[in-house]
Amino acid sequence: MTDLLPHIVLITGTFILAGLVKGVTGLGLPTVSMGLLGLAMSPVQAAALLLVPSLATNLWQLFTGPRFGALLRRLWGMMLGVVVGTLAGSGLIAGTAGTAGHATTAALGGALALYGGVGLRKPRLRVPAAAEPWAGPLAGVVTGLVTGATGVFVVPAVPYLGSLALERDDLVQALGLSFTISTLALAAGLAWHGALHMGAMGASLLALVPALAGMVLGGWLRARVRPETFRLGFFAGLLVLGGELLLRGLT
Repeated sequence: MTDLLPHIVLITGTFILAGLVKGVTGLGLPTVSMGLLGLAMSPVQAAALLLVPSLATNLWQLFTGPRFGALLRRLWGMMLGVVVGTLAGSGLIAGTAGTAGHATTAALGGALALYGGVGLRKPRLRVPAAAEPWAGPLAGVVTGLVTGATGVFVVPAVPYLGSLALERDDLVQALGLSFTISTLALAAGLAWHGALHMGAMGASLLALVPALAGMVLGGWLRARVRPETFRLGFFAGLLVLGGELLLRGLT
């Protein structure tokens, strides 16, 4: 029991914090979860734990938006690319043992550090409408490959969706769509490679409770903290955490 206590504390604290970040910003639950859990367990174990909290919170985000049908028609090529890329890359995270485990940890750290750095710089990208038919599927495939290798859904999906000049509510719903598809595709990839077990799914279901508590706390905090201050702290933290995981995976 004493051996389990540190893991219970880590998992509970991680999902409270990850839910809080999502409650404030609308994203970040898988990213924070993978980063912090990756300090104490393999990426494939961390990915299995985040599946239920990620799916539940992103479905809520997806279906509370105003334009699901229109967004799906616009982004279906990207979503198909996410599925294809995730299934193609899921063998990398599922095979996290020995040298493969170090490589996946390094890849996870690199993805987090890249996302943190991009977030701090706030690049103002714009994808012209004429380029969406090929840019969307390309962004989806690359996002899927990163998801399959690291369990992180955000690169380059978040910068790409941010470049489409969507209204705020539409952007939040589009992120929910992308993260929902990524979660389902990751679950399918882990199951395909025999890396998704009933015990892990039970633990993931339990992790939903602190994640939802964190989201409630995040909603309360959002009204009391300047979004820019929180954003800087969030991305700076990801940059430091990603750098630590990257160095660990390379040594």
